[in-house]
Amino acid sequence: MFSPNSTDPHSIFAQLPPQARDWAEQLHWNERRYVLSLCHILCAAPSEVQAEFLDEYTADGLVSRLIEDRDTRQKVKYYLKQFRIDTNLSESLLRGYIRQFYIHCAQDMQRQPEQYLEVAVRLIGSSEESNNAFNYTLGFELLKMMFTMSWIQQERLYRLQRNQDEFLNKYVKPIRFAHQINGIVVPKDKKKFFAKRDYYVQTPQISRKKLMELVMVTFRAETVTEFGFSVIRHPNYLQFNYEYIYTPEAEDILGN
Repeated sequence: MFSPNSTDPHSIFAQLPPQARDWAEQLHWNERRYVLSLCHILCAAPSEVQAEFLDEYTADGLVSRLIEDRDTRQKVKYYLKQFRIDTNLSESLLRGYIRQFYIHCAQDMQRQPEQYLEVAVRLIGSSEESNNAFNYTLGFELLKMMFTMSWIQQERLYRLQRNQDEFLNKYVKPIRFAHQINGIVVPKDKKKFFAKRDYYVQTPQISRKKLMELVMVTFRAETVTEFGFSVIRHPNYLQFNYEYIYTPEAEDILGN
């Protein structure tokens, strides 16, 4: 049994879930040594090593839980198809996004290494939290799609939305800013119509690795997760018309 001090609301053990505290109390001395050794090694490890360990230690169970949630998985598959995103929602993809979710959340938390463990504990703590892996996956895939759109395609997309100003400020403007500061789209002679169209219709050329980095740097993990959650829970949250958005520019000039 632990000492009376362990019931102090500020003590470590008082912050444990009841089941975890009961389990810790029942450990034999040798088993407690193993737990302490693991805690010491994990806390002393670089953040990248922590992320790798947590991925290996928790991802299999999380992926199994996600695969069992057929309803949410089917919804994500449905929306990927609706938005013409050619991504296979495989176990390996989900595992990769789980590890990325750890890293992204920790980066948002002022890059504090200890936050990797906090994120892992939250993620495996309940089915509601683990479903955030699905929300994050869908939100991230949608933002990748928007990053690869030309500016005129982004404009057509936000024109379709019910709350255009919110969509423009929350998603489109941050993406365009990232395009500019990374030299992906460089606006020139904005007042000249044809010059404007030259960069406005330019298809961004971004490698897969750079695309992943840009989404993570531009948007917080919470924003990505909420985006996916909103699309899954509210069918009309993101209005999308593939033919309209991706109309060839020449046809668009004649049609406007």
